[in-house]
Amino acid sequence: MYFPYFRGKLYELITIRESVDLIADNDIIPIIEPVRKNINSLQKTLELLKTKDIHFILVINPSVGELKNVSTILEKYIIKDVLEDYKNFSIGYILNANSNLIDIEDFLIRYCDYNIAIIHYGFPNGKELKSIVDKNNNIKKHIFIDNYSGKLYQRYFRNEHWDRILIRNGFKRRKNADYPEDEHFSDLHVTYEDEGMDGYGDFLIVGDDYSETGGPAYAIAIHLTYIDDERDMCIKHFISERTETPVDPAGKFFEALEKLIVEIDDEYTLILKSNACEEYRILYKDGHFPGLGYVKKISMKHHIELIAGFIKKS
Repeated sequence: MYFPYFRGKLYELITIRESVDLIADNDIIPIIEPVRKNINSLQKTLELLKTKDIHFILVINPSVGELKNVSTILEKYIIKDVLEDYKNFSIGYILNANSNLIDIEDFLIRYCDYNIAIIHYGFPNGKELKSIVDKNNNIKKHIFIDNYSGKLYQRYFRNEHWDRILIRNGFKRRKNADYPEDEHFSDLHVTYEDEGMDGYGDFLIVGDDYSETGGPAYAIAIHLTYIDDERDMCIKHFISERTETPVDPAGKFFEALEKLIVEIDDEYTLILKSNACEEYRILYKDGHFPGLGYVKKISMKHHIELIAGFIKKS
């Protein structure tokens, strides 16, 4: 099972909507951590997931963004409104270094009628936590964020009634000008069972680092994942030629895009000729710069297509 972790910005939610058939057909379970108080796009996304009977995980206590520590909006307008008549979802609860056992117990009592996915994101006390979660039959999944939950901690949550999922951040964020042409992304799609897990996930080509807005674009970078001949997942970074000043982002986009087009036109390329790549080809042909959020959306869609194709082959 593949669990892509989405922060609920506009283009992340659009990515889900535009990839909904791939998600439905390939045992993909999106994790959605809402980050915006304007929940119109979130509502639209969840309504579409409902029409496809897709299982998803909705985080009720976001750790970043405008909804950090404001779970009442999600409870009132999403859980008890949009999802009132829908059962095929789980409520995700983030446990990090600032969480405490009293809040966890209160949460489990409050949502005792829902399927629960615990997201382990740096909580230190696995032994005492286990004594609490053992008492709750509605906990279905334990999701471990790699580098925030060690192997000894994960051992507390082995149980035949629980799915264990490992989320690994494969995207190493840098300044755009500093990305290498090519680097390793992840091997979890092949090795998750070796890790003792029932599923795996990542933060797509966005990464775990969260920011509300980006700074001025001195360089433009386009990112595409691919699977090599040894089934390792890697990522190519296509960088604009100009990197010294923040002027002309559209022109820099086409500098990076031209490199991408040359790569996917190479008959020996390892990059999947995805529908998302065709979107890039159309932008190149039309000479249209749609904005950096839109560009990120296309690369996220490509990543989902890549993993969906791997799932089918496997």
